[in-house]
Amino acid sequence: MYKTLKTTTLAMGMLVIAAAAQAEELRIGTASLGGAFYPMGQSISNMVNKYAGGDLSMVPVVTGGSVQNPRLIDSGEVEIAITNNNLAVLATKGKGPYKSGVIDMSAVAALHPSVLHMIVLDGSDIKTIEDLKGKRVAVGPAGGGTLGFMNFVLPLHGMSMDDIVPSFLSYSDGFSQLSDGNVDAAFALSGYPAGAVMQAAAGNKLRFINFSDGMLDKALEKNAAFKAVEIPADVYSTAQAGNMIGVNNMLIAPNSLSADTVEKIVAAVFDNLGELQEENANAKQIDPANSLNLAIPLHEGAARYFKK
Repeated sequence: MYKTLKTTTLAMGMLVIAAAAQAEELRIGTASLGGAFYPMGQSISNMVNKYAGGDLSMVPVVTGGSVQNPRLIDSGEVEIAITNNNLAVLATKGKGPYKSGVIDMSAVAALHPSVLHMIVLDGSDIKTIEDLKGKRVAVGPAGGGTLGFMNFVLPLHGMSMDDIVPSFLSYSDGFSQLSDGNVDAAFALSGYPAGAVMQAAAGNKLRFINFSDGMLDKALEKNAAFKAVEIPADVYSTAQAGNMIGVNNMLIAPNSLSADTVEKIVAAVFDNLGELQEENANAKQIDPANSLNLAIPLHEGAARYFKK
């Protein structure tokens, strides 16, 4: 009996090991800590690990952010990632930051919008973007989407990165430096509420930097991928709401990722969207219908799900 039990236990153990070996582990590219991409990637991973049937697992990976993520898809360092609509278009056309070549990828699903948080301490003399000249500004990590927005917004005001003193920091570090007075302003392209901004708001009175009259409209006319987003005053306990510029985000995957795998990912997330929204505040801004109106074509596996 002992030998039979030992043999059965060993056989069961081998089956578990074999099943684990067959499970496909996916890495989802997010961004630096302190923004919205990393917790969103973590929540998506939780849904996949819980509901994809045991043959898929997913882990979130800290990355430079929305600019870098398509490159990581291209190099195979991640199998799925988060980026924003305008960068996805540029990546599939080999333009802008992706002039080294077209990236063979497609959309998986629409996510929450990202908003360009432009924040100072309440007592700052910085009121508008023009007031940033000569100031120390935390602009996010070098591979993140914040820097791309800076290079879009500053020239509209007759400025460039040379007119500020940039610090290329993670969102958490950037807003910590703002709290400590080591930078004059901190920027973060993130969904709201953003963890780094919430942390800064816990110990400081914050204020949004404004666009000068007509400049936000000018920005939206110049790039139709962007949109105006109002961040309510109660989000960060500011005296006034912030009228910011933003962009919708999406999940992306290489076209080489199997349609069955992508469909399982999408089903795990969107069949359980209510649970995702309970876990992640930014997920409350996800509208599944937006996945049928993205800036690049849907992956075959995603199309199976959203078009059925």
